[in-house]
Amino acid sequence: MFKKTYDVIVVGGGHAGSEAAAAAATMGSKVLLITMNLQNIGQMSCNPAMGGIAKGQIIREIDALGGISGIVSDLSAVQYKMLNKSKGPAMWSPRVQSDRMLFASCWRIKLEKIENIDFYQDTVSSLLFIKNKLSGVKTTLGVKIMSKSVILTSGTFLNGLIHIGEKQFGGGRAGERATFGITEQLNCLGFKSGRMKTGTPPRVDARSLDLKKMIEQPGDKTPRTFSYLSSVKPLKKQLSCYMTYTNPQVHDLLRQGFDRSPMFNGRIKSVGPRYCPSVEDKINRFKEKERHQIFVEPEGWNTVESYVNGFSTSLPEEIQHKALRAVKGFENVRFFRPGYAIEYDYFPPTQLKHTLETKDIKGLFFAGQINGTTGYEEAACQGIIAGINSHNYVEEKEDFVLSRDEAYIGVLIDDLITKGTDEPYRMFTSRAEYRMLLRQDNADERLTPKGHKIGLASKERFNEMDERIRESKKIQRFFSKTSIKPNEINHILELKSSAPIKQPVKMLKVLSRPGIKIADFMNVSGVKELLKTKVDFNDVVEKAEIEIKYSGYINKEKAQAEKLKHLGHIKIPEDFSYHKLASLSFEAKQKLTKIKPKSIDQASRVSGVSPSDISVLLVYMGR
Repeated sequence: MFKKTYDVIVVGGGHAGSEAAAAAATMGSKVLLITMNLQNIGQMSCNPAMGGIAKGQIIREIDALGGISGIVSDLSAVQYKMLNKSKGPAMWSPRVQSDRMLFASCWRIKLEKIENIDFYQDTVSSLLFIKNKLSGVKTTLGVKIMSKSVILTSGTFLNGLIHIGEKQFGGGRAGERATFGITEQLNCLGFKSGRMKTGTPPRVDARSLDLKKMIEQPGDKTPRTFSYLSSVKPLKKQLSCYMTYTNPQVHDLLRQGFDRSPMFNGRIKSVGPRYCPSVEDKINRFKEKERHQIFVEPEGWNTVESYVNGFSTSLPEEIQHKALRAVKGFENVRFFRPGYAIEYDYFPPTQLKHTLETKDIKGLFFAGQINGTTGYEEAACQGIIAGINSHNYVEEKEDFVLSRDEAYIGVLIDDLITKGTDEPYRMFTSRAEYRMLLRQDNADERLTPKGHKIGLASKERFNEMDERIRESKKIQRFFSKTSIKPNEINHILELKSSAPIKQPVKMLKVLSRPGIKIADFMNVSGVKELLKTKVDFNDVVEKAEIEIKYSGYINKEKAQAEKLKHLGHIKIPEDFSYHKLASLSFEAKQKLTKIKPKSIDQASRVSGVSPSDISVLLVYMGR
C-alpha cells in the first residue's frame, strides 16, 4: 500500500503543503502528501487572487527559487495588474485574479507530474515516535505510515470552528470537517498553542448584480506574468472586476445584527487579521466613515459565482443578505453561500528554527497558518522553505535560510521566529528594511542561483535568468558610455517639461531624470538595435531602467546590509546561558532564553532586547 518509509510526509494539501511537497520531491526526497480531500488540493479558501502589495514579491521569489505558485497563478489567471505603479519600483507589486477551479486543477496536475510524490486521502490524527524520535504519522483510519520527517501544514483545520451568527459548527472550511488530536498531542509534548480567527465574505450570483451601477476595474493593457520562465505566456484576454461602496443605510442594517455577531457578543475571543477586518469591524472601528469599498471579483472564466471583497462577515445570513441588498448594484443579489468566521489552533512560531523545523522535535516542520500567518502567499513561501529544509534534514545537508536582505521570504520567517505573533501575520513592504534590494523585478537574480545550487530551480530557469542579466547589463553599459546630442533628445525633454541639454551628455545622465524612460530614446541611433533582445523585452528594459535610475538608493541599501552582516557572523551557542550575564536586563534574559537566537544580529531584533543588552553580549563574545 505504501513505501516502507518515506523521506517526507506532508500533512495538508493547501498552498503551504503543495509547495512543500513539490520542493522536497523535486530535490530528490520520497514524499507522501496526505490530505482529507484530494479534490481540494491547492484550494483557494478565501479570495480568488494571488499577489498584491508585498505578496506579489513573495510569489516571484517562490518562482525564482523553482517553486510552482507563480506558474499556477499565470496558468489560471483571469486578470493581471501591477499595483503601486505611481510609486517607486520598490513598491510595485504584481497581482492576478484567478479562476478558482482552474487554479486547484493546475496544482493537482503539476504535483501529479512529479514522480517522487505519492498521494493519500485521509486525516492525520497523531504523530508517531520510536524511542522519542519522530517516525511517522497515524491517520483517523488507524493507518500508520513511517517517515524520516513530517511537515504540518494544517491551515485552519486544527480544532476549526465556523461561526455564522448564533450558529456554530466544527469545520476547517465551508463543507469540510475540522481535524482533532494533533494540537492535544503537541501540547502534551510541551508545545504552546493559541487560537486565531479569520473570515470570508459571501459568494454571490453575478447574474443578480447590476454591474452598470458599479465602477469597472479592468486589468493592465499589457499584462505580464509572475513566472520568469519564457514558456509561461501572459494573458491575451481578461475579465474585469467592479467596485461599489457601502453607505449609511448598509451600516445601520449591519448594526442591527451586532448583538448576534459572535465577534461582538464574546463567543469569538481569538484575534483576527488587523489589516483585513470584517465589514462589521470596519463600521465599528471607523464610525466617522460613511462608506467603504466593495469589490466584485469573478471566480473564473466559466462560472457566474463572484467573491464580494470587502464584505467579510460572520453576521447571521439574513442580516448579511438584507445589508448587501442596500449596496448600489446589489439590490437583487442572490447568495451562493453566506460569509462566515472561523477559529482555529496555531502554534506561536518562536518555537521554530529559521528552517521552520521545531526546536524541540527534530525532523518536525510547521508551515502556513499553523505558524500564525494569514494569506496564500505567506503560506506558500513557508511551504517551499519547509520542503527544502526537510529534504536537507533527511540528506544531512546544511540548512537553507534566506536573510532579510535576500528576500521577503527571509523577512517573514525572521519576523515570525524572532518576534513571534499574537495576531495573524500578513506581509507588507513596510516590514522590509531593504525594499530597494527586494524588488519584484530582480527576484530571479537574487534567488535563482540559490535554487539552482540546491537542485530546485532547473537549468533552463538558470540559463534564462543569466541571459536576462547579461542583456540588462548590456543596456546599462550602453547608456553609461554613450553620449546623446541635444537635437536627438531635446524635443522629448520639452514635451516632458524637463530642461533641454545644451551639449552632448551621457545618456545615463538624461535617463536619471524624473519622468524620463528608456522608451524615450527609441529613435536615438543604436538604441533600437540594442533592445532587440532574445529574452522578454519588458522585463529586461524595466530591470535596466530601475538599476540606472535608482542606483544611488540601491547601493546605499547594499552598504547598510553589508555593514550589519558582521553581526550575523557572531554566532551564539545554542546552549548559551543568558542568566549568567549579570548586566543583561531581566526581560532580555527571558526573551533570549525563549527565542535562542543563533547570532547577535538575530538577538538585536528580539522584542524587549535593548542596544545596551546587545553591547553586553558583544563584550562577552570578545567583540
